[in-house]
Amino acid sequence: MSVVREPVGLVGASRAIELVRGEIQSAARCDAKVLITGESGVGKEVVARLIHAGSRRGRSSLITVNCAALPDTLLETELFGHVKGSFTGAYRDRTGVLEQAHRGTVFMDEVGEMSARMQGLLLRFLATGEIQRVGEDRSENCVDVRVITATNRDLSSSVQDRSFREDLYYRLRVIQIVVPPLRNRLEDLGPLLTNFLSHFAHEYGLPVPRPTEETLRALREHLWPGNVRELKNLAERLVAHGHSGRIEPKHLPDDIVGRPATQTPAERRRDRAEEAFDRMIRKQESFWTAVYPVFMARDLTRDDLRELVGRGLERTSGSYRVLTKLFNMPADDYKRFLNFLRKHHCHLPFQQFRRGRGPGADLDAPLDVASGTQVGTIA
Repeated sequence: MSVVREPVGLVGASRAIELVRGEIQSAARCDAKVLITGESGVGKEVVARLIHAGSRRGRSSLITVNCAALPDTLLETELFGHVKGSFTGAYRDRTGVLEQAHRGTVFMDEVGEMSARMQGLLLRFLATGEIQRVGEDRSENCVDVRVITATNRDLSSSVQDRSFREDLYYRLRVIQIVVPPLRNRLEDLGPLLTNFLSHFAHEYGLPVPRPTEETLRALREHLWPGNVRELKNLAERLVAHGHSGRIEPKHLPDDIVGRPATQTPAERRRDRAEEAFDRMIRKQESFWTAVYPVFMARDLTRDDLRELVGRGLERTSGSYRVLTKLFNMPADDYKRFLNFLRKHHCHLPFQQFRRGRGPGADLDAPLDVASGTQVGTIA
């Protein structure tokens, strides 16, 4: 959770960003709920902060909660608070974020990651405005708070596959603002880079470096899968490396100047999925380091994860227990792995992968993980 009081700017003069500015102004004039969508790193929190700063609530606090960073039990107490003794470690009463932000704004980032139970609790609050702390028998407080949410997932698709409640989706999406990816507004790249270089140069007490025209051309050919956040990180790297004069193409990272400009985002995700699978199978790296962080950073989609799991199950003939071994996880991680897949709707039926085994085959028999063939079984 973080509390923000100072607004930030929205840098750029492209048609796409001007449309976003207009939508921000419209949203700031009312108290309607806002759903901000867009890829990871495009600046959804910046939009939320500008809406709050321009609204009648701007003198009050804006409190940010990352819904993907907390498990259900912690997210519930973070939002609604708890009473003393309601669970182990609850040594005193605690006020939740929704009460703390009374007459202000709560920005709920990654709302698409909420569990079905938390979706139900949020829906009830949005309908009544009443707070029921964890451990209380009934609602006692009613608060005045504006809720702004954001997600990089396609919630309409999540509604279709029943992983997100339709009634909650429409309640959150009174106003929807779509923040465009950086590759769709490359005319803003120069001003954004200048802004970031100036910021970090001031922070580190160094001269502001200037990119050459050749450098800017190279940057515009990059697809920017990490969007504005990726550009910001690059600017900090360039300043920190001491490029106090001109920034030339040779100063740019290889993954920017060497990546083909014709590669689409879908192709880039497939490359990441292939790389992750290779890291597990050939380099014997754990699923938790090769796949999990990439998926949680939204650089792999659910379809990508299902594809990886399917490829693994083909090698293990449908055995999830053996798949745990194939993906270099300890045996104790078996239930954790299955729970993770089920939570993100990536658990595949094992029956379709049982081809090639005899009727008496043991799904949990030892497996040669290099070849994917079972050891000691008779077809």
